[in-house]
Amino acid sequence: MSADSGVRGSALVLVVNAGSSSLKYSLVDAGSGEELADGLVERIGESSGAVTHRHGDDEHRDEREVADHEQALRAALDAFDEHGPSLDEVDIRAVGHRVVHGGARFSSPALVDDALVAAVTDLVPLAPLHNPANLEGLQVARKLFPDLPQVAVFDTAFHQTLPEHAYTYAVPRAWRDEHQIRRYGFHGTSYAFVTGAAADLLGRPVDELNLVILHLGNGCSVTAVERGRSVETSMGLTPLEGLVMGTRSGDLDPAVHAHLHRQLGWSLDDIDRALNKESGLRGLAGENDFRRLDQLREDGDAGAELAFAVYCHRIRKYVGAYYAVLGTVDAVVFTAGVGENSATVRAHALAGLERLGIAVDEERNGVGRLTEPTVVSPEGSEVAVLVVPTNEEWEIARQTMAVVDGQA
Repeated sequence: MSADSGVRGSALVLVVNAGSSSLKYSLVDAGSGEELADGLVERIGESSGAVTHRHGDDEHRDEREVADHEQALRAALDAFDEHGPSLDEVDIRAVGHRVVHGGARFSSPALVDDALVAAVTDLVPLAPLHNPANLEGLQVARKLFPDLPQVAVFDTAFHQTLPEHAYTYAVPRAWRDEHQIRRYGFHGTSYAFVTGAAADLLGRPVDELNLVILHLGNGCSVTAVERGRSVETSMGLTPLEGLVMGTRSGDLDPAVHAHLHRQLGWSLDDIDRALNKESGLRGLAGENDFRRLDQLREDGDAGAELAFAVYCHRIRKYVGAYYAVLGTVDAVVFTAGVGENSATVRAHALAGLERLGIAVDEERNGVGRLTEPTVVSPEGSEVAVLVVPTNEEWEIARQTMAVVDGQA
């Protein structure tokens, strides 16, 4: 991002991301993006929990049982006391929370109060695997930091600019009206950050740019950004739709559910678990770690080669489709773990799109992992190809302070 982050001066935010069995945390300066410390509490509710805390160049790991999210956050606070920086010696302005699903109600970050907690609770049916854990994080942090303002930043919010024809499924009206079945999209916090960082790299205002952004991690999605606004995205009601992912199938004929039920007697829960946890790259090659997948390909493993081909084909198909949605494209942007680290994926996924003005320069792209925003397309290309490392924690901190400063 540019030096002008929208936050004036130093403003420290404790960013909390509560998952079902883990809690990630980081202490971020919303003005500069500097991360003073970060950590992960793993295996909450199990007998073999652990806390990993990083401060500067030091990393400390403490094996300890963590019964629930309150103990997890207390363990994180203990790690700050033991390994630094001491939270008693820094001026934390607010706590920012990642909340996965904001439904159609939340199009921007919001101050956490009883009404917001009730609203997020009402949205649990849309994200039963994520929102309950997010709620626990909200409630625990309110208890432990009663005097700090707290802000919820929603992963779906960036996509609330989707036009009606893009978010509407062709299903009965009662499903749409009574059960909120529509496309919501996810990875929105990442897209918000990357959109601004791509504009900075190109030296152009956000509201002049059309971008196709590929967020490729263990979860994968693609978004068409028109003049800074999301107008199409690949994930839908849930994060299962769209690209092939680490363990998720992505796009699939919905009749597969009925077929598996009839043929194998599987329950809907069995099928849902298989499509979310046992499919994608893992289902194709038995491996969802891309580094391991690359090694299997080098060893001549046919399943790994097929998985790679399917993965890149799906990306290429979406890039072409979103080019058509936008009409003109200024840049294709890669971000997240695979997007930032795999030169091979970047090259193969865009191969054959030269007639659209999209190409990757072999020398620029071949460096592999990129830690700074970088142009990897040939000089003078009609469509720039960029690699922009995402920073969701900084984006959450910035959005948190925007709410806090607006309340002052």
